[in-house]
Amino acid sequence: MIDVLLPALIVVPIVAATMPIALGLRYDDVGWPIAAATALALLAMAGAVVRTAFLDPPSPIGIVHELGGWQRPYGIELVADELSAAMVALIAIVAAATLVLSRVAGPRGNAFYAAYLMLVGGLMGMALTGDLFNLFVFLEIVGLTTYALVAADRSGASAYASIKYLMVGTVGASLYLVGVGYTFLATGSLNMVDLQGAIASVGYGDPLIQAGYAFIAVGFGLKIALFPLHVWQPDAYQRAPDSVTALIAALVSTAAAYALLRVTYTVFTVEFLEANPHITNGMLLVAGVSILVGSALAVMQSDLKRLFAYSSVAQFGMIVAAIGLANETALLGGIVHLIGHGLLKFGLFLAIGLLAYGYGARRVRDLASLARRAPYVSGAFVVLGLALVGIPPSVGLLGKWYIALGAVRVAGTGDPAGAGIAVVMLLSTLFTLAYVARIVEQLYFAGVDPAVDSTADGGSSGSGPSDALADGGESVGPVPTGALVVLVAVTLTAVGLGFAGFAVYDLFDPFLGRMF
Repeated sequence: MIDVLLPALIVVPIVAATMPIALGLRYDDVGWPIAAATALALLAMAGAVVRTAFLDPPSPIGIVHELGGWQRPYGIELVADELSAAMVALIAIVAAATLVLSRVAGPRGNAFYAAYLMLVGGLMGMALTGDLFNLFVFLEIVGLTTYALVAADRSGASAYASIKYLMVGTVGASLYLVGVGYTFLATGSLNMVDLQGAIASVGYGDPLIQAGYAFIAVGFGLKIALFPLHVWQPDAYQRAPDSVTALIAALVSTAAAYALLRVTYTVFTVEFLEANPHITNGMLLVAGVSILVGSALAVMQSDLKRLFAYSSVAQFGMIVAAIGLANETALLGGIVHLIGHGLLKFGLFLAIGLLAYGYGARRVRDLASLARRAPYVSGAFVVLGLALVGIPPSVGLLGKWYIALGAVRVAGTGDPAGAGIAVVMLLSTLFTLAYVARIVEQLYFAGVDPAVDSTADGGSSGSGPSDALADGGESVGPVPTGALVVLVAVTLTAVGLGFAGFAVYDLFDPFLGRMF
């Protein structure tokens, strides 16, 4: 009966999303309790699904639920294997943790919590669906709710960022749908597992199959924000409310990258990639450029949100490179980096939100000697930044190590693309170290204004240039204890996962065995 939890993980948040609007006609502040209760329920269900998928899967491909009892290829399946279960866990944890920040920093309206719950339901659907068309449906749910959440503070700048995101995101979803259409014309199926055999029967060199994958990959490239398709992301991250930025930075592009990995290896398979080297070379070229340019642009930023937005462009480039390398070691690294990067970016943007909330710090220069007044937030911020660099022990190192090792092994076969990816990853690491070092220097070693009193986390001095918010508002303070506890927990988890080592390989070995 564990399979009934799969539709519940999708239906519960989507149904709950109607309640803040309906009950809001009579109660003003009903949104947060409904969202919190739903998030706790999702955590419990996600824990049961993860335990079963990793320890006692009921079928060779994990947990399978056939909607309406209709079997493939005609019915719609929900599937939770090792990869999708890990995504479900990330979504549930980040969604629940986001509520701790939004409780104090906002937005707080019932409409916000309705959109938040709808987004969580869409993300769960993307993680669990085994059908290409239903993946499009959930992709649109995620897109529409994200556009609304980016503009949640109703400012002109956030509205502009939301419209830009909407235009680019709509193009991406449309390209994906065109790719699905080509694939359906060639095979007559939409079920992911059924498509494996159907594509093999048609032939990996069939023009419709090749065109279908190309449109799907470009569509996801827009959603992931690979260079040069990244233009929506810096504005969306910068202009969205802090709790929204933490949520979408951790999950939205991560879900799109997960979907690209899922479709590539479950639907088209590694044999398709091996039969079409021009496609993999194109993916690796785009990924390499994204890694290098995203890192270089991040170094040039002064706004903290934009800095880590460009950092995401580079980090997702590494994940796409892992997909394109078509190597078991690199794919393991891509999976680890997919989950680890989502965790790291949530922690980093949570720290940025707390520094802005308590001390008005939104730009790198606002961090000057802020560690004196915010030692715990600053310490967690630095540790998460170093984990992003790949300093051991951290989950950031684990993912990058496996991707780079896979690239070196590909280079060992005589393919220069592997060597190219390894080199740009090294350069990206140096760029990442440069902007993280700049943050460390500002927090701990920049000159301090003697007129500014030193107070610990939990208070704001109320004076000094860092108390002025970038948009002209004032810092609120004090830093909420609950959000600080969440930040510390995320930081410890990011470090603790760095000790996983070979255990990670053991966890995902069944999935990798099916892909290769």
